[in-house]
Amino acid sequence: MPDSNFLRFPDKFVWGTATSAYQIEGSWNGENRGESIWDAFCHQPRKILGGDTGDVAADHYRRWAEDMKLLAEMEQKVYRFSIAWPRIFPFGKGTVNPLGLGFYDRLVDRLLERKIRPIITLYHWDLPQALEDRGGWAKRDTALHFAEYARVLTRQFADRISQWITLEEPYTMVSQGYLTGRHAPGIRDSGLAFQALHNILTGHGLAVKSMRDSARTPIQIGVSLNLAPVSPATDTEKDRQAAKRFDGLLNRMFLDALYLGQYPEDVRTFLGSDFPEVAPSDMEFITAPTDFLGVNYTSRYVIQHDPENRPLLASPVYPSGNEYSQMWEIYPTGLYDVLARLRDEYQPPEIVITKNGVPVGDGMDLDRRIRDQRRITYLRDHLVQVHRAIADGVPVSGYFAWPLLDGFEWNYGYRMRSGLVYVDYMTQARTIKDSGRWYAQVCKANGLDPEAVYTPPAA
Repeated sequence: MPDSNFLRFPDKFVWGTATSAYQIEGSWNGENRGESIWDAFCHQPRKILGGDTGDVAADHYRRWAEDMKLLAEMEQKVYRFSIAWPRIFPFGKGTVNPLGLGFYDRLVDRLLERKIRPIITLYHWDLPQALEDRGGWAKRDTALHFAEYARVLTRQFADRISQWITLEEPYTMVSQGYLTGRHAPGIRDSGLAFQALHNILTGHGLAVKSMRDSARTPIQIGVSLNLAPVSPATDTEKDRQAAKRFDGLLNRMFLDALYLGQYPEDVRTFLGSDFPEVAPSDMEFITAPTDFLGVNYTSRYVIQHDPENRPLLASPVYPSGNEYSQMWEIYPTGLYDVLARLRDEYQPPEIVITKNGVPVGDGMDLDRRIRDQRRITYLRDHLVQVHRAIADGVPVSGYFAWPLLDGFEWNYGYRMRSGLVYVDYMTQARTIKDSGRWYAQVCKANGLDPEAVYTPPAA
């Protein structure tokens, strides 16, 4: 008799895992790789907890073949990874570095040999420092250089890779890199922040055109946005307006631009002189049709009016009595809320959950097993919401657990562990966590029983 609790996903549903180059690769100056903004940022004092850097990270650049074996052991059929722009163009433009290109060539070929489909993310925050020295994303020229970078990679890989993502989490790039300064390039200037936001989206649009023009075979292109539901902390007018402003920056600035061809009028009015300069053709590029929308989801935002927190005059609060991870509130139903909103307001043709994961306190037990039940629970509860959304007509076609490996967690250094695979940073030994083996079972079964208790496979 079939299990009545089992949630089966559509037959062609895509299961996978994902990583980003700077968080796992290491070899920051090896084989002619150029310096990135994250290298420069990390090498400054007091920027990263513990003085950590991504110089070595999970040493994936040298241990990639071992990591491909892990993917196969974990029943993964699709793997999403980002390419380090400064490995391809050490100075952001000009001459291609054949050694950097060769590394990703070998990686792609090995994935295909193992019957694992690769998906490339063109940009996950590691801008070449040489371009930052010329103004970075605050200058429109960077968008043009990004389009050329996209063209080179498309010509190199489109015969073997059919699905591409241009950008990863542009909201985080802007809010943390240009408003708070907690991320590279470490700027705190609202005028530069919103100009960078627009230029990043323009870079996406220019890259889409460049890739369509360059591909010799059909390819699918999308962009990954970190989206979240936003609600006011109280029912006061000030908190409601603060939540609306925050939603405007987090969600609507990107979604309205991509799908409606305009920026929200209320945000434009509020920003005033900080609103970016928009060239006449930019919105035409930004709204170039894409094949899918990538959704990165971690949690919701509860927002209060805060006159001290400029420019939005809004800040998050963390309701008591709820469960939290090391970095955010655990709120699975928020993923359903995001997906339902996309269906109702923007109608993307296809949605892929490109990132969903959580940092929790992992530790290796005496028997060398990592019993990360909280991560299993987090992933399970979010997958239940994905299944619910599909049942309600949201066109979700895939899910990527984040990330494959423990690695460098940006301004938190190595204090947080999010991976399905535990990395001992002293020895670089890899150990699949209980969450990784549980997720392998889900992928193989194309679904899950939310009531089932995880039982590890026999040794």
